[in-house]
Amino acid sequence: MTEPAAVKRRSLMARLHLRERIRDRDQAIYGILFLSALVFPMTTLFITGGSTAYISQAAHAGTWVLLAIGLNVVVGFAGLLDLGYAAFFAIGAYTYALFASSQLGTSPLHHNFHLPFFLMLILGMLVAASFGALLGFPTLRLRGDYLAIVTLGFGEIVPVLSYNLPQWTGGINAIGGIDQPWLPAWITGPWAGANSISIIQDATCRNPLAQTQFIPCFSFGFDPVAYYVLIVILIIGAVILVSNLYRSRLGRAWMAIREDEVAAAAMGINTVTTKLLAFAIGASFSGFAGAYYGASFDLVSPDDFLFVVSITVLVMVVLGGMGNISGVIVGALVIYFILNTLLPSLASNAESLANTFGLGSLNTQKGDWPGLYAEVQRLQFLLFGLILVMIMLLRPQGLFPSRVREQELKHAAVVEEETVAEQVPSR
Repeated sequence: MTEPAAVKRRSLMARLHLRERIRDRDQAIYGILFLSALVFPMTTLFITGGSTAYISQAAHAGTWVLLAIGLNVVVGFAGLLDLGYAAFFAIGAYTYALFASSQLGTSPLHHNFHLPFFLMLILGMLVAASFGALLGFPTLRLRGDYLAIVTLGFGEIVPVLSYNLPQWTGGINAIGGIDQPWLPAWITGPWAGANSISIIQDATCRNPLAQTQFIPCFSFGFDPVAYYVLIVILIIGAVILVSNLYRSRLGRAWMAIREDEVAAAAMGINTVTTKLLAFAIGASFSGFAGAYYGASFDLVSPDDFLFVVSITVLVMVVLGGMGNISGVIVGALVIYFILNTLLPSLASNAESLANTFGLGSLNTQKGDWPGLYAEVQRLQFLLFGLILVMIMLLRPQGLFPSRVREQELKHAAVVEEETVAEQVPSR
């Protein structure tokens, strides 16, 4: 009996290729991230006694993961430097906010729209993709720094327009009162803090087929667990889609253009459509994330889409490892943790540490010394810069680079060493 059971176990292991998946670095990272995503809500609810603050923060981090995955298509796969990525994020957010709130009622249209969230998720993605193609068309002949400058200009135009079109975008007052996503029903259980598994319908929602009628439903209603589940599903879908794109003919064409655009064109690759598709697909993920962001925060403001957003997402991609999806996800989570957890708590932790070691005098303000708390707060971004410099010095290829990128850097290092050795005069 034991031998057939062992044969079954071996055949199951062989069918699932578990050993190969564990040995493959990227598959192992995906497995760890997936298991962590499943365990995280229950663990935090148990440790914090039912508080959903960390789950809400994790759901917000998922927005940045989506942005990083999208920018990786443009920068990592196609090698096109985009410094205006936040513009597509804004376009997706405003697309959802306009058609899922009362904002258009005060616009020249004088008519409100309340379209369902999941329909607007797709529409926001398509609108952002269209603007991505529009941006890509006039920049087809540009490369490197010149391309970066044009995309930077586009990234600055969109927030300025949103500030100066108050009838449409609300201007500095932003767009609020945005409709929450809803489903016909929702399953709750111990993972959400409930005592038992049950199906709930806790609200009435507008019927998408008859706007004046309402039907029983489950409204997300700022429920962090519901938003967390939604963003995890969206990220899984994005990873599957981008992974298939990477292995497709289009993905190979992107990589060929990244390596040498002239050689790619000589081999028969249509560089025009290939680059336009890179801009459009990358922008679509940003619009995707923007629609989710508008729904989860119930507020869309021009202040949320400034240049610093584009730079932050670019840092996530470079730090994680350009061209590698799993590395980009890890990079996004690391940068989000540093910016939103580590640095904000650094001042209070330094103050507590000073008191612990009997250095409480450092916490008091004396003359030009503002106190340890204020001083550490002022140095937050200096410390952030130092962290980035240290990471890039230790891992110039990123935390988890793609295999191709890793081999390129190793080859470049070997060539540089050989060149230096040749230039050294022999004795």
